[in-house]
Amino acid sequence: MSAVLEPVSASAAGATRLLSDALLDAIGSRAAAYDRENQFFSEDLRDLQEADFLRASVPVEFGGLGLSLPQLLREQTRLAYRAPSTALALNMHLYWVGAALHLYRRGDKSAQWILEEAGAGKVFAAGHGEPGNDLGLAWSSVKATPSADGGYRFDGRKIFTSLAPAWDWLGVHGIDDTDPQAPKIVHAFIQRDSGGHRTVKTWDALGLRGTRSDDTWLEGAIAPRERVIRVLPAGIPDDPFVDGILGAVLPGLGAVYYGIAKRAFDVAVESAKERSSAAIGGKTYAYKPLTQQAVAQAAIELASIEALVERAAQRWWTGYGEDEPWIAHLLAAKQHAVDGALRVVNLALKIAGAASLSRHHELERLYRDVRAGAFHPPNADAAHEVIGQAWLGVLGKV
Repeated sequence: MSAVLEPVSASAAGATRLLSDALLDAIGSRAAAYDRENQFFSEDLRDLQEADFLRASVPVEFGGLGLSLPQLLREQTRLAYRAPSTALALNMHLYWVGAALHLYRRGDKSAQWILEEAGAGKVFAAGHGEPGNDLGLAWSSVKATPSADGGYRFDGRKIFTSLAPAWDWLGVHGIDDTDPQAPKIVHAFIQRDSGGHRTVKTWDALGLRGTRSDDTWLEGAIAPRERVIRVLPAGIPDDPFVDGILGAVLPGLGAVYYGIAKRAFDVAVESAKERSSAAIGGKTYAYKPLTQQAVAQAAIELASIEALVERAAQRWWTGYGEDEPWIAHLLAAKQHAVDGALRVVNLALKIAGAASLSRHHELERLYRDVRAGAFHPPNADAAHEVIGQAWLGVLGKV
């Protein structure tokens, strides 16, 4: 990855908070009901579109606000602090924008149309998840069949399609094995009104229920030639477009889980300041040494998550050197965020006590939401493997 990246615009340099406290309060007030009813966050989406959140990182020249990645992540954290499902699902839209932006900043206009569509208010979703595919973008169980005009037909099943009820464009990948000796992975986009796809309502999960990450069946879905972004050799991808996906999705995930952890910490601390303890003469739990120790442990964890996510995002935005293992840095930030957030939420329940077990307590919901972090691809095992291989200089050679 080149260290030389041109800024999109200077307009965002002095940007202030995009999402108002009043908006976040309204979004936060709906989170419990979305979770309880396993309902998509339609009202949140409407409000966030009106607040320009979905086009915040789109360059100004394409109708966006021109926020940098670090600026965007701070807003994602604030959103996740109140509504984790909403923030997590919208990260899927934002990472497509981020991938297109990465190319655009390098002078590559092959995905510029994504920026234009996002700037015009269109919603993008990710069709990458597949049952049994633990190779991610290096392989696919979805068949991509080329057509004479340069487009592709896609057939197969995608899982975990967050934003299933709302997307306008679905980014997918599939395998073109026309030549079995040289299979290719095709990255392309299908439009909702083009047909050849259907949503199967399978989403009834432990946490992050409002994402409505239902299954998508591709049954002759067509991506025309101009919406085919890349055709790459099967195997570990080496391409700036895929790099751009990783550079957007991994810090975004880190920001979401940092927001969850920060909310759990704040809720628990307030609880400790209010709950009284008969064992210490009616003083609050804030005066108990074990509570103080748990709060300190959580605070240290939070500080390290924030610092690493911020650092990784800033380095990605300004550009890593050619010989730096940038993927190891990005994966480390994501993995530390999801692992650390789990530790913070567990400590928060300990601090808040048995009341947090109630289905009406916010910490009970956060306890469920935070557990999804281990499963976002690449999962914990794969992330550690890639980080180790990157530092050892054997990534793509084993």
